[in-house]
Amino acid sequence: MSTAAMVRMQALLRKAPGARPWTVLAIAILCLVIGSAIPIFAESMRYQPGRLAALPAMLLLGLLLVYDHKMLLMLILLLRTVGDIALESTAFGIGDTSMGIGGLINLVVIMIAFMMVLKEPHVFPRQLARYWAPVLVMMGIGVVTSYEKSGAIKTYLGMLSNFAIFIVAVYTVRSSEDFNKAIRLVMWSSLLPSIFSIVDVAMNMRGGSFRLHSTFAHANIMAFYLTLVLVLCLYMLKSPLFGATPSGRVLICCYIPVLLGQLLLTQTRSAWLACLIIFVVYALIFERKYLLYLLVLPLAVVLVPSVQDRLMELDGGDQVLRYAPLNSFAWRVVLWKSAFDWMEPARLVYGYGLDDFGHFSRTFFAMDHTHKLDAHNVYMQFVFEIGVVGLLSYLWLYGQILRTVRAFARIDRVSAFLLVAIVVQYLIVSFSDNLFRYLVFNWYFWFIVGGACSIVELHAGSRQASARTMVLRTETL
Repeated sequence: MSTAAMVRMQALLRKAPGARPWTVLAIAILCLVIGSAIPIFAESMRYQPGRLAALPAMLLLGLLLVYDHKMLLMLILLLRTVGDIALESTAFGIGDTSMGIGGLINLVVIMIAFMMVLKEPHVFPRQLARYWAPVLVMMGIGVVTSYEKSGAIKTYLGMLSNFAIFIVAVYTVRSSEDFNKAIRLVMWSSLLPSIFSIVDVAMNMRGGSFRLHSTFAHANIMAFYLTLVLVLCLYMLKSPLFGATPSGRVLICCYIPVLLGQLLLTQTRSAWLACLIIFVVYALIFERKYLLYLLVLPLAVVLVPSVQDRLMELDGGDQVLRYAPLNSFAWRVVLWKSAFDWMEPARLVYGYGLDDFGHFSRTFFAMDHTHKLDAHNVYMQFVFEIGVVGLLSYLWLYGQILRTVRAFARIDRVSAFLLVAIVVQYLIVSFSDNLFRYLVFNWYFWFIVGGACSIVELHAGSRQASARTMVLRTETL
């Protein structure tokens, strides 16, 4: 080492006396703690490889959180679509529920949102956050009154993570180009599931009972995610704000049939209906020629037996008879009617408690006393669990979001329609499924919706600033 280098090092040590020994000591203590904890952790996880991966994953997430929390968030959003198959093996039971790396990632997302707010409190969207407050408060009360505390806390943290993603989107999207980047991120996140779908079809497609779920935990989750991606594809093609290149438009046009094929193979009828409604309404309002393309859809019923069988299921089994199987819709109607008939009138106001529909379903649903069932209807489930007041607070959130996104029409009419369509799709499929429980889909939904709301707020702020400037110039003259 040269004399000049030695002098510089001595100067640094003089500026921070004792810093180096304390740093070495802290690292040594941390290593000792981790080393002593590994055998205990391994034994508690019963030496299962998937569960053992939780510890290094926690350390990696912690390091990335400290190093660059924004980059970590983008990585989570990019790869979360393939997370279900990877994270399922890491879950371990605690009481009646389970947790693992997936739960840890939820907490990390909440922490990232909190860190962004602490770093730039002036950016925090107070008005937009107020839309969330009533439903979060009602769900919090539902946790307190719930008979299923572990499940209720898990459900509440899921909704809180949705709010965190919404806030993160507002902090991330500060311009039209940022919003386009957010859309591209969601589109890139669909590539791995699309590729894995080929493997899923090749390995598991055997007759009409097959339902494609690819990397997702359930076919319904994949279906609703695909409806979101399909609308974003249309946005990329038709929105002047996105400005797709000619080569990009060709790629999108080639990708849409692939996504539609995957959507058909999920056999999720509510997603089919929601997607069809959006495309038909778009064609009627903006481009009638798209109606000609929609005429191809009946061919899918003829050429794909599983689609035909799925639709024919609704034609029978709609009466409650002994030993007669019900179709899925009739079964849902019986479940909802049983719940309403069993509810005490006073409970209609504030409900029984979060996650308690499944707890009491074994009592009021005569067709199945062994399994905990969800309502397969977000609105019905919220009435049962947090009452009419809770449902109204939930609907108020979406009403305010729709009102905000609708204002996108001041920027571009087509873009506004497609962004409103994303929210309308969500509300449609909520009639027949437990959509608020599908965390992966909800994150991408709220990331796009939060970005759209941010653009509207920024545009409104710039208009107000321009108006104030004009007033000041007028007064000056």
